[in-house]
Amino acid sequence: MEEIRDLKERLQEQRPASWENLPDIPLYMDQVLALMGRQTIHFGEEDALTAAMINNYIKDGAAPRAEGKRYNATHLAYLTMICVLKQVLSVKDVALLTRQGMAGGGVQENYDRFCAELSSALNSAADQLPADLEEDELAQTAMHFALLSYAYGLAGRRITEILRAREAPGAPEEKRGRRSRRRAEKQEAGDASPEEA
Repeated sequence: MEEIRDLKERLQEQRPASWENLPDIPLYMDQVLALMGRQTIHFGEEDALTAAMINNYIKDGAAPRAEGKRYNATHLAYLTMICVLKQVLSVKDVALLTRQGMAGGGVQENYDRFCAELSSALNSAADQLPADLEEDELAQTAMHFALLSYAYGLAGRRITEILRAREAPGAPEEKRGRRSRRRAEKQEAGDASPEEA
């Protein structure tokens, strides 16, 4: 089946740019969006990254602020990690994981580790996907991958909860969390527009 062969090929071959291959000059938003369209595997425009999404990630503390209106390799690394991990974790949890990762090394080291883990996961999925899948096997194969996604997602979310519980009080995330809670409380009280929240 051609669609399955295409999926398997993309799982085997499509990878985000390595740190060394990220642009070494600052990019404007439209350039970032064009590049990010190639950083992850997607099958439609509905899950494409937008400028509003990037601004929200920055506002939520998941990605660093732009330098002026320009984005460098650090921003691209963060955005790549967010775009992949938000498929299974909340942006708040992604922010926690990237922040914790940065504490144990720099952005490049964390991004390299992320890319290696992602490549391993994509290869594993490709290895389990028969290229010669028959029409009557589609539902069962989709169920197989959905259940793996559930199991691994469950483990990832639970471990993230444990990590969050162990995070020291007063950390930068705690301060951002307080700001987010205040905005949410204002919105609930009718004091803030949805855009502010």
